[in-house]
Amino acid sequence: MVRPAVVVFDVNETLTDMSPLRGRLEEVGAPGVAFDAWFAATLRDGFAVTAAGGYAEFGDIARHVLVSLLTAVPDGPADPVQATDHVLAGLPELDVHPDVADGLRRLHGGGLRLVTLTNGATALSDGALGRAGVVDLFEARYSVSEAGRWKPAAEAYAWAAGVVDEPAGRLALVAVHPWDVDGAGRAGLVGAWLNRAGATYPTYFHPPAVTAGSLPELADRLLAS
Repeated sequence: MVRPAVVVFDVNETLTDMSPLRGRLEEVGAPGVAFDAWFAATLRDGFAVTAAGGYAEFGDIARHVLVSLLTAVPDGPADPVQATDHVLAGLPELDVHPDVADGLRRLHGGGLRLVTLTNGATALSDGALGRAGVVDLFEARYSVSEAGRWKPAAEAYAWAAGVVDEPAGRLALVAVHPWDVDGAGRAGLVGAWLNRAGATYPTYFHPPAVTAGSLPELADRLLAS
């Protein structure tokens, strides 16, 4: 593996800890585990629109899916729209995972360029990165809205390579989601899987070039390549 020039970070769940949203779901009368169904269905619909050649904003899909989910919850909130507003209000309040700041500083200190590429809105991570004191480590933060294609479509990664002005093979994509690592690898990027959960990587996906259980460990492996 050639040492990358640019490290591209996924944001939701990779950098930001989204677990507090489970508590917000419970506050409106839904089980906390509904978060998994909501997030998965949001991705599903976003991927479907992209596969069909269209584009929709992450926030619009996430809101519609959550209203539908809360409407179907037995003895759920009396006003699903208001309940959805309460849950989504927690997004700007999320913080980064405990291992993020150290890992980012190692990569930045090693001379690598850092950017983000999220299927969501870049503004949603402003607070999390700012509170962690790491927002200035990124030279830029991008959304797929600028590419008009959700990850894992190849066009999203190609757009990122173009905007940072480096060949795809000089970019490493860091994500906790195997589907994102797979998409990046198929697009010619270095796929770096951040496996915090100790999960098994699906054999039907393009394998990661590097894997680690924490961001500092992953940073060290990328810097040593």
